[in-house]
Amino acid sequence: MKRILTIQHCQSQQHVNGMMGGWNDWALTDLGREQARRLAERLGGELQGQSVKIYSSDLKRAMETAAPLAERLGLAVEYRRELREKNFGPLVMGKSKAWYREHCDNFGDGVDDRCMEGAETKREIYQRLAPLCRVALERPEDTVVLVSHGGALSVWNILWLGLPPEAMNRCGIFGRAGAVGEFDLYGGWERRILRMGDLSYIR
Repeated sequence: MKRILTIQHCQSQQHVNGMMGGWNDWALTDLGREQARRLAERLGGELQGQSVKIYSSDLKRAMETAAPLAERLGLAVEYRRELREKNFGPLVMGKSKAWYREHCDNFGDGVDDRCMEGAETKREIYQRLAPLCRVALERPEDTVVLVSHGGALSVWNILWLGLPPEAMNRCGIFGRAGAVGEFDLYGGWERRILRMGDLSYIR
């Protein structure tokens, strides 16, 4: 049975410094690196001896979350831009969250809302994740791990359930830094969410 695990990257610098995340390439904090170490030790122990493929966003905070788990399992990480966080556009690069709140056109809550010039919409994130979802399902490994970001994974959750992008106008499924989600394909056709937001691995 195909299983997919999602990991939201551990605590990173933009969680504590007041700056924007998105495509700003922040590293993990000291606490985030410790969280990634704990996650690797515990989740890696569960996955030891299984066939596993690891994909990660190519932004530092995701890469630094994925690296200890890959080392624990003796695997290489494949970096995919599709797993990046929402692109808030070039105007927010190097800007604070306070600046963003003051200058954004909206907060991008609607599926087609573009918060600033050059920013992605939720629909566009859905469209970039959809091909990777198919790739993950076609992998020969029993378990595929996706290391990504809170905004991107909130869209993944909707995509996995087969809901249309417009569902994001009415609902959202969000996690927290360091959270693990578990999904499977039951009977080869039913896409299930087995658990969401599991923080036990980093505590």
